This record gives sequence, C-alpha cells and structure tokens, in this order.
Amino acid sequence: MEWYSLLPPIVAVVIVLWKKEVILALLLAIFTSELLLSEFGGGMIFHGAIGTFERIVDIFGSPGNTRILMFSLIIGAVLAYMRHSGGVTAMVEYVISKGLGKNKRQVAFMANFTGMAIFIESNLSVLTAGIVSRGLFDRYKMSRATLAYIIDSSAAPICILVLLNGWGAFVLGLLSNYEFEQSAAEVMWGTILLNFYPIIALMMVWYTAFTGNLHGPLARSQSSAVKEIEQKHEFEPTKARFMFVPLITMVVGMVGFMFWTGDGTLSAGSGSKSVLYATVSACLVAYIMMLSSKRFTHHQLVKIGFNGMGELLPLVTIVLLSLTLGASLKILGTGVYVAQIVGDSLPIFLIAPMLFLAGAFIAFSTGTSWGTFAILIPIGVPLIQELGLPPSFIIAAILGGGVFGDHCSPISDTTAVSAIASGCELLEHVKTQLPYALFGGALTLILYTLYGIAFL
Repeated sequence: MEWYSLLPPIVAVVIVLWKKEVILALLLAIFTSELLLSEFGGGMIFHGAIGTFERIVDIFGSPGNTRILMFSLIIGAVLAYMRHSGGVTAMVEYVISKGLGKNKRQVAFMANFTGMAIFIESNLSVLTAGIVSRGLFDRYKMSRATLAYIIDSSAAPICILVLLNGWGAFVLGLLSNYEFEQSAAEVMWGTILLNFYPIIALMMVWYTAFTGNLHGPLARSQSSAVKEIEQKHEFEPTKARFMFVPLITMVVGMVGFMFWTGDGTLSAGSGSKSVLYATVSACLVAYIMMLSSKRFTHHQLVKIGFNGMGELLPLVTIVLLSLTLGASLKILGTGVYVAQIVGDSLPIFLIAPMLFLAGAFIAFSTGTSWGTFAILIPIGVPLIQELGLPPSFIIAAILGGGVFGDHCSPISDTTAVSAIASGCELLEHVKTQLPYALFGGALTLILYTLYGIAFL
C-alpha cells in the first residue's frame, strides 16, 4: 500500500469544502481512485473515466447495494403518501392532543427515544424517528438539522451498544475467527461499557433535548429555519391512521423479515433484505388505504409516489456514489494503508487511542463503519494476543472509532438516510453535526488514553 491511496478521500473532502457540492466531490474522488488503479501511461484519463462508470455499474452487481438504493427510492413514495393523505398532520395533532408533545423538550426526547427503541437496524431507526418527528419539529419551529442530529446520534450509537441486531451478528462473526480466553460473545458484550464514543454521543443528545441549548452551526441553523417553517404549507389533517398504519407495518415488518431471513434468529437476519421488504409492504399498505378512501385515484397515487421518489433522487445518487467510492477505495487499499500507519513501536497505552483514530479515519474516508470493523479487527486481535491486551477494551476502541468516523462522513449511507428521514439537506446535516461528533471524539480519545495509562 502506498501513500497515494489517501488521495481520493482527500479530493472528496477538498471539493466538498470548496464547492459545497457532494455529488461532484464523490465523482471526482471515484475518478481519482480509478486513475490510480489504472495503468499509468497513454490513455490514463480515458481509462479512469471508463473505470468510473464501470465501477458505478458494478455497484448494482451487489444485491445488498441494490436493495439499499431501492429502499432509498421507495421510502420517498411512502413519505409522499403519508404527507398527501393528511396523515402526518393528523398524527401531529393527535400526539399534541394526548399531551405527548406539549413542548420542545418532549418532542426532542420523543425523536431520541424512537431512534433508540428501534435498534434492530440503524437505517430503519433513523427513518422511523424522522417520520414520526418531522411534523412535531415543524410545529414547534425546531430545525430539521436538529432533528437530523438527534436521530443520527441516537441510532448508530444504540445499535453498536445493544448489539442484538445485524451489527452484533457481524462483529460476532469477525471475532469468532480468533481464539480468546473468553468466548467471542463474552468479548463482544464486554465492549459495551468500554465503548465510550456512542455513550458520549447519546449523553450529548440527552443534554440537547433536555436543555434545548444548541451550539455552533446547529444554533445558526435553528435561527434561520424559523421563517422557512412558518411559510411551509401543510396538508389538511385527515386521520392519523394514514401515517400510523404504514409506519407500524414497516416496523413490525422489519422485525418479522429479520426473523424470516435469519431462519428464526433475529441477529442472523439480513438487514438490507428486511428493510426493503418492510418498506415495500408499508408503501403497498399506504397505497391501498388512500385508494380505499376514495379521495385519490390510482393515477393520482402513481404520480404522488413517483414525485416522492423524485424528491429523494439527489440523495439516492449520493448513496450510490458513496457505495461506489467505498468499493473503489477497498480495491485501492486505502483502509488497509490507514490501519498500517497506526504502526508498530507505539506505547501500549496509546494502542487503543490510535486504533480509535484509525477507525475514525477509515470510516470517514470510506463511509462505512462495518467495512472499518472488517479491516481493523484482524489488525487489533493480533495486538491483543501478542501483547496480552484486554480484548473488549481494544475491540471497543475499534467499534467506537467506526461510529465516530461515520458520524463525521458526508459519504456515509447512515448520514444520507438521516438527512432523507429528517428532510434536511445532506451538507447542512454534516456541517451541523460535525462539531458535536468532534467534541465527543476528542473526549473519547482522552478517556482511552487515561484508561490505558491506568489499567494497562
């Protein structure tokens, strides 16, 4: 691996900061990666351009990637049906009438609780929390960026802490390839209290929800959002069931399909299959309910559905290009190179902090925390075995680093879905969440260093 494998993510970050354009940044980063993968010489630019298009095409060769893209489009139709039916507005009125959303604090905690309660799959978690809370946030003139921050910083942290989901099954599968004094499951469960970043991230969300205090770009986003929200037209309220029933269908369907795809074992289920099947089911239920109400014709519903998908097309394009860049960087070896520069000759107490930073950089550069785990766990485990380090402590640093980098990355699929779910622009979400993530990451780094000095 060579230093130049870092160029594509650097290009992506520079273009995003310079032009404030994510799609262009991703395309140029993929092109840079493909240039480096092509043989240097005549026609290199041509081969780099062709390689870029072919890499995008190859993404659809993965069933998991295709399901993610289909889900990201279909959810646009579901959201459109919920809005046009008047169900979202009615649901907001119902929640307020029952005293469940009487003030900003309750609304913020509701978004946080919903994001935490559905810990089966992170994308479903942020999606459900966003759908439930969008109308309430608008009602109390709370910015969509605040909603995006709350649900994004609730979903992934709780998924990596609870581990009774696909995340846990994936980590357990990686750990099962190695011999420890404890079982792989015991090592995994031991990471929970030592996984400092997601714990800090949740605590910051609770602080934000309880006090209502916003800092940095998020505070400015809140002040600029009030006028936009005041001018927004709402669909007339009808019945809350037009939102509630499709939503329940999606959540229950997700659980059911996780069991079904896992042959009766929840943690063994396929997240990509389950979330797609559940979303399609919710879309079908919403369509049937609206058609049965006789307020909409089939042609109107088809138009509403496709318009809803069209609204999400830019974000779906970002998800597609993010997956493409991740695939290209994997072949280029960017993640492995970053892991290797953590290097030898580190003092023992700095190993966990450095693995945390390496995990953060890999996840930030590639947009995938799962890919980060797959790269770093095979590097961290030999360190554990050779130096006699506590397994759960080192694995926790890797897991937390992946989530931290994911929270900072504009090319993470969870970041994009959080923006979709909240109705916030992607760059606005990244910009407003970044200071919180960086503060949590810095505090985590200090804690890992102090823990290493005290106990290693």
